[in-house]
Amino acid sequence: MTEPATWSEMVAAAHRGGGTAVVSEAGSVSGPELLAWASGIAEWLTGLGASPGVPVPALLGATTPEAVALTVGGAALGTPIAPLNPRLTVHELTPIVTALRAAVLLCEPDAVDVGAAVADAAGARLAVLGDVPASTRPLPEPDPDAIAGYLHTSGTTGRPKPVAMAQDRLVVRSHVNIGLLRLTPDSVYATASPWPHIAGSGNVVVALAAGATVVAVPRFTVESWTGLQTLEPTHALLVPSMIEMLLAADLLEPGTLRVLQYGSSPIHPDTLARVLEVLPDVDLVNLFGQTEGSPITSLGPDDHRLAADGRPELLCSVGRAVPGVELRVDDPDEHGVGEVVARAAHFLRPDPDGWLHTGDLGRLDDDGFLYLSGRRGDKIVRGGENVYPVEVEDVLVKHPGVAEVAVVGVPERRLGETVAAFVVPAEGSAPPTADELRAFARERLAGFKVPGEWSFVTSLPRTSSGKVQRRLLAESRPEGASLSGGVAG
Repeated sequence: MTEPATWSEMVAAAHRGGGTAVVSEAGSVSGPELLAWASGIAEWLTGLGASPGVPVPALLGATTPEAVALTVGGAALGTPIAPLNPRLTVHELTPIVTALRAAVLLCEPDAVDVGAAVADAAGARLAVLGDVPASTRPLPEPDPDAIAGYLHTSGTTGRPKPVAMAQDRLVVRSHVNIGLLRLTPDSVYATASPWPHIAGSGNVVVALAAGATVVAVPRFTVESWTGLQTLEPTHALLVPSMIEMLLAADLLEPGTLRVLQYGSSPIHPDTLARVLEVLPDVDLVNLFGQTEGSPITSLGPDDHRLAADGRPELLCSVGRAVPGVELRVDDPDEHGVGEVVARAAHFLRPDPDGWLHTGDLGRLDDDGFLYLSGRRGDKIVRGGENVYPVEVEDVLVKHPGVAEVAVVGVPERRLGETVAAFVVPAEGSAPPTADELRAFARERLAGFKVPGEWSFVTSLPRTSSGKVQRRLLAESRPEGASLSGGVAG
């Protein structure tokens, strides 16, 4: 049998034989039903005047059967869907839709008000995703170099940018991820990550290609996780905040789970150690990458077990290069920290030189494990000394009075920049003092790395994918920030 050349053919081959393709609160959709529905959507898109090769922006907030069918139908037709988060404002969405030069903007019924305003501002036709009849026609077969869909970067450093998912590269990416996650047609894959993110649709497209059943979880709550257990998931994706919630409620139990994938934002090593205790027989997988290229590295099940058996420092890494990835660190400093650069056939948008210059700072140890130190733009240069925020955060979050912390560089007349820490106390009624945290940090860090400015906040600003928006923190420094009166030396 010929290997499918496109992702669309890969999905069709995996699901046309039967079995359950998608499960949601409304019931289950079989593989043939999903493909018939996707074919009907392809006909509907044609009727709307969607042009081949032109992305169709769609306001899709959650993983739903409709979002899955729309993505499959648009990919097969060659009118790639570009999912956007309806929680964004009209001001944020309008330039994104305008830049896509789309004639049609789709939206879910709940997002009609926002969709109408954006469509009007961007000069696009608004269409509401409703009851689209299934079609008996087979799905079209696109060219391997056609675009299957678009994802947008999270926008942590500016306006989100579109990343095209070419059919042939998506095939390679699917095979890589299927191997790392050990997905099979018998797998049941659950994720509550928003559909517009790489952690949402970017992972579901892999599960679909494997022939697995996708569990459509509209929104994560402790209650939704409890109800999910009746569907007997074998694979699940959880971000660290979800894991913390389940551990606090004593509800992180193995059940039928075989593989737990985590990521999207850093996880506290102590939290990860507790997960290893609670789920000793579940394979843990952390995939590191970006929308433009994912995965780059993986901390796999064997690595987690090695960490539990005496190498806990591995839990602070993001693992080693996945099969097919060339990985290096450019321009390392005296500590071996430099920009992480990688190259692979499954990357969606490498730079013109063929490599993906991630903008992430990190170092490689002798065994090839990658330890991240923050973003290139996040590096703080204090009086000529380089300070990496993640290194400082990793120390401060170990203080029992700290629930979360983010470190940024802020202007300082004498030194150019100083280190500012934004702390979310573990107990709001009895937060630690700046002097207490400063002493704690000074025992573990060189003096120039100890924050010279402290702010206590109730929460950290994050993107919808969970990443801390350091730029917003730097811009919102409160007047009453606690200063150290100099940096401990």
